[in-house]
Amino acid sequence: MAHDRIRDGAAEDVAPSVNGPRPSLAVWRAGLVLMTALAVASGAPASAVLAAERGGAGVPAAAAPAEVVRELRVRLARSLERFEAQDVPGVLAYVSDQYRTGPFTKAGIQEQLVGIYTVYDVVKASIRIDEVRMVGEHAWVYSTGEVSGRLRLLGTWVVFLSWQRELEVARREAGGWRLFGYQQ
Repeated sequence: MAHDRIRDGAAEDVAPSVNGPRPSLAVWRAGLVLMTALAVASGAPASAVLAAERGGAGVPAAAAPAEVVRELRVRLARSLERFEAQDVPGVLAYVSDQYRTGPFTKAGIQEQLVGIYTVYDVVKASIRIDEVRMVGEHAWVYSTGEVSGRLRLLGTWVVFLSWQRELEVARREAGGWRLFGYQQ
């Protein structure tokens, strides 16, 4: 089955691929948020996320309307442009001021971005949205992607982050979809 992949601001049809070993949850979270700043959000507590994932009662999840998916893809493409331009404020514009997932907050994301841009003089990202589910007013965005960078001192390209069908949760705020996190 083919999926859309956002690359350089445009969607392209690609076949699914295996992206190597799964990074730690902390690395994945930081990278995904730093990378995509996917205009997504969720006020759902972790228990609600797990219940809905398991088909639990009281947390209905339905396929997102095509318009919501389109809006998220546009926001993802714009956030990728900002990430690759190494524009910290531009990336953070796609992250809610209330963002929290575990230990990660918007301030922590800012620190991580600065660190990435210190180590890598050029960064590239390729992310596809695999599926979007709606749980109430929140969009659960499953994505697959890869992030690479050219090491500043060596000039060598390195893939420093990859993931498959990982979840980030979302909500609309003023100005559009923003990352909001699980709020646990």
